[in-house]
Amino acid sequence: MKLTVAELKNTAQWEKYNIKLPKFSIEKMLAQTKEKPEWVHFGAGNIFRGFIGSINQKLLNNNDTKTGIIAVETFDFDIIDKIYKPFNNLTLSVVMDAKSNLDIEVLAGIADGIKSTEFEKLKTIFENPSLKMVSYTITEKGYAIYNLDGSLMPVVAKDIENGPGDTTHAMSVTAALLYHRYKNGAYPLAVVSMDNCSHNGEKLKNSVMKIAEAWCENNMVEAGFITYLNEKISFPWSMIDKITPRPSDAVKERLINYGIDDIEPIITSKNTYIAPFVNAETAEYLVIEDDFPNGRPPLEKAGVYMTTREIVNKSETMKVTTCLNPLHTALAVFGCILGYHSIWEEMNDKELNRLVKNIADEGIKVVVNPEIIDPKAFVTEVIDERLPNPNIPDMPQRIATDTSQKVGIRYGETIKSYMKSSTLDTKSLNGISMAIAGWLRYLLAVDDNGNTFNRSSDPMLDELTAALKGIEYDKPESVKNQLTSILSNKALFGIDLYEAGLGKQIETYFKSMLGGNGSVRKTLQNL
Repeated sequence: MKLTVAELKNTAQWEKYNIKLPKFSIEKMLAQTKEKPEWVHFGAGNIFRGFIGSINQKLLNNNDTKTGIIAVETFDFDIIDKIYKPFNNLTLSVVMDAKSNLDIEVLAGIADGIKSTEFEKLKTIFENPSLKMVSYTITEKGYAIYNLDGSLMPVVAKDIENGPGDTTHAMSVTAALLYHRYKNGAYPLAVVSMDNCSHNGEKLKNSVMKIAEAWCENNMVEAGFITYLNEKISFPWSMIDKITPRPSDAVKERLINYGIDDIEPIITSKNTYIAPFVNAETAEYLVIEDDFPNGRPPLEKAGVYMTTREIVNKSETMKVTTCLNPLHTALAVFGCILGYHSIWEEMNDKELNRLVKNIADEGIKVVVNPEIIDPKAFVTEVIDERLPNPNIPDMPQRIATDTSQKVGIRYGETIKSYMKSSTLDTKSLNGISMAIAGWLRYLLAVDDNGNTFNRSSDPMLDELTAALKGIEYDKPESVKNQLTSILSNKALFGIDLYEAGLGKQIETYFKSMLGGNGSVRKTLQNL
């Protein structure tokens, strides 16, 4: 059997393996979406297909909505050509618990997959009064329009020079489509980042506004467009949490044994690992600021928390600075150094398990409580159920990507809270200090056995490598003052770690990890 709309009509072959099928008419959904589109999403990758797509599936199954999501890809067009089109925009969702139980469902709530270069098609959608929301999962990098030196990225500068009729960057495309909506009715709209980054709605708004204002200054758009963006377009904040790792070979083999054809994962030309199926963990959280000027689907009926910006911010702060992301980052860098290729295996490592518990304990003392989610229960679920799940084949090498962009929010916020406290001492932050020292040790690209490894991509990799020049993994004495520029960098951590009282401790841990083979392990044992 094949993952196509035609094959779904032979329900017996899917039901034989307890694979859930859509409870709605795909044909009616497609017709309704074409006539009155309500939801466009930028970023056609795994978390969208497996999580956001499942939200809309629940709404469609229960007749709480009648339209599908229109997915737009701005970066990796192979996803549309090789994963969306051949399978009629269907996704096979595989949710895996720690006991190897698979909950499999055919998701059909995505109505279309479009490349951002199909601009005329997008304009038709954006001019429709029925459009209620545009959402994004394009990673934090997708909102960035500036280089590290503060200058505009060349692609963005070119988009500004060309104007709204010729755009490439996701933020420029968004601004151009909003301009088209302004010119064709000026209807309101919610533009919602669902990416895993702090104040995501603010990042999205700032980038779109910068481009729009530049066009206005260049007399390419009217001043009224800026007023429209400020008064009729909302940029709600959100917090998202669900692990959707690269396609699992074990899941692939299970699906092949079920008789499903053409299910092989691919690696696209942009190095995206993707398949007709998405494997994911059971736990999932999506918290969204309820600010939708043109209405919205009843997302709360599909398990989404609809709330205030304050609660969204607290939820995001809890997860990103305390209960999940700091633990993930520590496992990522030490996993690479110690030769691991899966997060769950790391959780069976006595020293690494103790490290993440220490980091969690340090953070929970100053955790921001979002009220709708209990932080202690959340972090317990993370440590006891989510991270040790052997059926979530997430890799430290993947999570180590762009760590320079993460360390400030993942560790800096807890450090700041300790600095403000009258009862807590930053010098007690041994777990966080160890994690930062581990990241610096990771940057040397030599594992704990003296073998070199490939570091994950990071926009500051060249700069950080240059700063550590002269340090050798088996010579603690090779450390002079190379760490100073990094640990004092407020752009990285939000604070000067020496002023915070942690710089010297981090240096001590780092030097201890330079004693040759096994020195990283010994340092962790002494935590």
